[in-house]
Amino acid sequence: MNLTKVNVLAGAEPFFLKGNEIGILLSHGFVGTPQSVREIGEMLNRFGFTVSAPRLTGHGTSSYDMEQAKYTDWVKDLEAAYLELKDSVQEVFVVGQSMGGALCLQLAAKYPEIKGVATINAALHVPGYDALRNSSGPRFIQEGAPDIKDQTAEEITYEEVPLTAIHELQQLLDLTIEQLENVRIPVLTLTSAVDHVVPPADSVQILDSVSSKIKGQIILKNSYHVASLDYDKEKIPQYIRAFVKKIINK
Repeated sequence: MNLTKVNVLAGAEPFFLKGNEIGILLSHGFVGTPQSVREIGEMLNRFGFTVSAPRLTGHGTSSYDMEQAKYTDWVKDLEAAYLELKDSVQEVFVVGQSMGGALCLQLAAKYPEIKGVATINAALHVPGYDALRNSSGPRFIQEGAPDIKDQTAEEITYEEVPLTAIHELQQLLDLTIEQLENVRIPVLTLTSAVDHVVPPADSVQILDSVSSKIKGQIILKNSYHVASLDYDKEKIPQYIRAFVKKIINK
């Protein structure tokens, strides 16, 4: 067992907000932290839901920590948080942004008892990393500013990302595509009309590939990729609440 203590950046900690018997598991994205979904999590909690948002391995500490992370760590992190949340509520919905959306879809494929999955600009491809797929260097890739339309928004993230982590992300997304047909629970995709990181077409591919009978899409007209911190951030929890109510009341 690795007992090495990591120093988590202030604000990047995981959070658990107790509410009613409906739990919502929130997953942040690649290079992000629970901070990026904190505001929508707090609003969902004000709606009454119990909300859990884990911090994925290698995120919210240092890019050197992330260099050691495997995509299987991220899968296990979200699965562990799901199982913990499941023990404290009656029903669970999962919500993920970007890579977190891919992780939630994998979780949904494995645990059909999950009531529904909502994705926010879920990633199946990241074209900006395509040229690095078979690359052996450089060790770190400089990251630009987060893709957020609201210039006053701030996201806790890294200025550089390890090449090893990019390769792990690519493996994770490839595997997610293979597993989409195993998703049979209700799916809602929230998709920014303009996204400079993940093609909006990925959301269409998700809806076309899952085996779910109940599925739909909502277009976010005033946000870029990190929609949970952008101009539509107050609408997102409302869309999720409506989705939950539709499924629970069926």
